[in-house]
Amino acid sequence: MSASLTFDRPLDLARMRRERGARLDDAMKEQGVDALVLLGQANVAYATGLKVPAADQGRANHRRPVAVVTADGAPPHVWTWFADGVPDDLPADHVHPGLSLEWDEGARALLDALPSGQVAIDEFTMPLHAALKGRGVGDATAILTAAKLLKTADEIECTRRAVQINEAAIAAVAPMAKPGTRGTDVTGRFLHEIFDLGASNNSVDPIWQVMPSSIAAGPYTCTGDVIFPTVTTDRAFDEADVVWVDNGIAYEGYQSDYGHTWIVGRDPDARQRTQAQTWRDLIAAVLEVMKPGATARDLTRAAEEFSGRRSWLPHFYLAHGIGTDSAEMPFVGTDLGNEFDETVVLAPGMLLVLEPVVWEDGHAGFRAEEIVTVTDGGYEILSTLTWDGWQ
Repeated sequence: MSASLTFDRPLDLARMRRERGARLDDAMKEQGVDALVLLGQANVAYATGLKVPAADQGRANHRRPVAVVTADGAPPHVWTWFADGVPDDLPADHVHPGLSLEWDEGARALLDALPSGQVAIDEFTMPLHAALKGRGVGDATAILTAAKLLKTADEIECTRRAVQINEAAIAAVAPMAKPGTRGTDVTGRFLHEIFDLGASNNSVDPIWQVMPSSIAAGPYTCTGDVIFPTVTTDRAFDEADVVWVDNGIAYEGYQSDYGHTWIVGRDPDARQRTQAQTWRDLIAAVLEVMKPGATARDLTRAAEEFSGRRSWLPHFYLAHGIGTDSAEMPFVGTDLGNEFDETVVLAPGMLLVLEPVVWEDGHAGFRAEEIVTVTDGGYEILSTLTWDGWQ
């Protein structure tokens, strides 16, 4: 049985929902939208506070929650198959039985419930697309991004608690990194731990990827880059395997990313400790310029000046935002390039996951993830990565 966690900072979920609603309302008015139609589960949860149980993909598609948010300050309407996941402060007459939007009847029923005016939507089903044809429907992405970009104190606290749960579960399973242990066994124990500790759900299937010493020795990749992540299998760990760890769990809808590196069956050797220290020094160089008013390009420039190159996987990024989605704006160091990064200006309330990589071809490498929030005076680190054996 997992040890329980004590959270010593205040959290007011009703206040959090009110403040999120106000931000959505402001963003909708700013962009001239009268109603949002939301099908994405993370977006529905953000707009309403609704919870749904974990389910297989087919059930998630056919039993998805739906929300309609209007720009008049009224509570959202929600259609759900799981009424016990509705927050207590949502009026009963705003809660409706689930709709199957994979069928014409469900799409027409939702259309009949929409107010007049400009509508924006985050996802379509084919029947819903047909039903809304000619309505002049816009894309809800910009509205959701604007509302979600800066987190409230309660949202940051939810993230902090998700981080604590994630790290406590990792501490419980880390001793399993021994020769003969299968990655799937670690996953099973990890999932048991997170739910005992109070996680709402598992959002990124746990990854315990054994890394090759070189790109050529690893799985084939058509880009010629380090391949990561790959699906966890029942392959047993071997002595001295370098394992890149990655996972994501949620608390009250807010995600926690976790990344670190394990060496199976022994402490890291001198070269591996140097890689880890290089990673920590690289993070320090990025944090040195992290403050309100800095741009994403300031962060990538600091990383490049430290490393002499782009020190992150080309198909990833130096950093990404996190919230009700495990990766959301702001994105830092993507293939959109430096010009885009210049337009991303840091502000208090932004949450970032820093995930550079130190790779020495022929000697594998080190990766981890640090979760940081931008504050009025600079930044605060929410993660507490352990460094036993790496010093």
